[in-house]
This record gives sequence, C-alpha cells and structure tokens, in this order.
Amino acid sequence: MKKIAVLASGNGSNFEALVKAVRRQKISAEVSLLVTDCEKAYVRDRAKRLGVNQLFLNPKDYSHRQDFYRKLTVVLRKEKIDIVVLAGYMRILNADFVKTFKNRIINIHPAILPAFKGVDSIKRAYQYGCKVFGVTIHFVDEQIDNGPIILQGSLKINNGESLDCLESRIHKLEHKLYPQALELLVNNRLKVKGRMVSIL
Repeated sequence: MKKIAVLASGNGSNFEALVKAVRRQKISAEVSLLVTDCEKAYVRDRAKRLGVNQLFLNPKDYSHRQDFYRKLTVVLRKEKIDIVVLAGYMRILNADFVKTFKNRIINIHPAILPAFKGVDSIKRAYQYGCKVFGVTIHFVDEQIDNGPIILQGSLKINNGESLDCLESRIHKLEHKLYPQALELLVNNRLKVKGRMVSIL
C-alpha cells in the first residue's frame, strides 16, 4: 500500500477530504503523515482529530531554504513516503526536493490554470469579472502553479453571487476532484509526456 504525506500550511479542508476519501476505501493508500510549516495551522487540529501523525517543521530553524527541504526529504524518506500531496502549502518547493519526488508531487489550485497563478486566485478572478471559475490539479515542478495538468473542473458564477458563496462552491469542487486525481496517481493510471498527462 502506498504511503502519502500531505504538506499544508492553513485550514486543511482538502487534507481532511483526502483522508476521508482514503478511509472510505476509495483510494488504496494510507495518509500516513501531515507536515506543516505553521505551528498554529488549523490543519494540525484536523490531523489530531483524524488520528494522522503530524510534524511541524519550522523554517526559521534553518539558515537556508535548501537545508529546510533537505530535512524534509530525510523525514519523508524515513517514513517511506511514495506520494507528496500539497494542500494549501504556502511555500515554494526547491528544485532538489521536486527532483527527488519527480511526478510524485501533486498540488491543487483554485483557478483554471494557466490563469490566475499564485495567491488569492478566486478573489482576483472574481474582481476581474470572470464568468467561469474552476479548479486545477497538477504535478508540481520548480515553478509556481506550472506543472503538467492532471484534472480540471469548472463552474459558472450565478447572477449576483457573492465572493463567499463562490469560494464555498469552489471548495466543494476541490474536495470532489482532489481525491479523484490522487486515486489515478496511486493506481499508476497517469502517464506524463512533456506537459501532457494521459489517463490510462
């Protein structure tokens, strides 16, 4: 059974959705570790409630960014982690870490990439006046929100819909698509060639 580590920095709703999907046996794997870079992140409370082992790695304890990721790599190797899932992880991974887990790190972004990369994507798209919003699950490379796309989902904004309502609907879409993408990866059903990802 493949072992999954989730990296998260904040609320952790996608983390919880993934754990529950795995435990409903929709995914033949184990979420065996949560790693967070934020001591007070609510995702830690979720992990405790769900009985998932967790580790807080403080970036301030490391003089250089590469030292932080070197330590993280050691931890994940010790735990025999097969797949790394980012769920609201707000740090940019370094090249060595990405290379170590090449095509085994996935991320979710609340926009239809390549549009609205980076933070506050839903708010920026809303303020821009977009009529269609969505979610992208992609492999992670050395650039921000740039790796090959696995799955995308979209929804249309309702007339007069508030930003809060839209964000809530997008999160529901995230919680539906992320377990689907993880299941494909766990079951070796994804083939990557350049930027193209085929589902086998």
